[in-house]
Amino acid sequence: MKDIKKRISTMKKILIVEDDQFILDLYKRQLENAGYEILTAENGEKALQELDKSVNLILLDILLPKKGGLEILKDIKSNESVKNIPVILLTNLGQESIIKQAFELGASGYLIKSSITPSDVVHQVKEFLNND
Repeated sequence: MKDIKKRISTMKKILIVEDDQFILDLYKRQLENAGYEILTAENGEKALQELDKSVNLILLDILLPKKGGLEILKDIKSNESVKNIPVILLTNLGQESIIKQAFELGASGYLIKSSITPSDVVHQVKEFLNND
């Protein structure tokens, strides 16, 4: 029991912000199987409520109800207590202007859902968290 508690306390925590329930469940399951603790939010307002300093990484969709992903990114990066949490945008929007804007706002990475598999997402997350 002690080992389980220790493992849970050292697990990296990821917040997934995604409004498509199927995609959210898919990424959640894949990342949990890879050993991560997962928080989820299906809209922008809930994302900001779920956010805390113990989150190690945020996977953020751009097209979200209530508050868009770029607005959330801007809010995160302007909040002193959470601004250093890396944010990887995970979206189907691949326009150069949006990608550029995301990085200007402070995104740490940008993944296009239609170009990668859930296994690729897990691989990217592992690589990113091992480099921090």
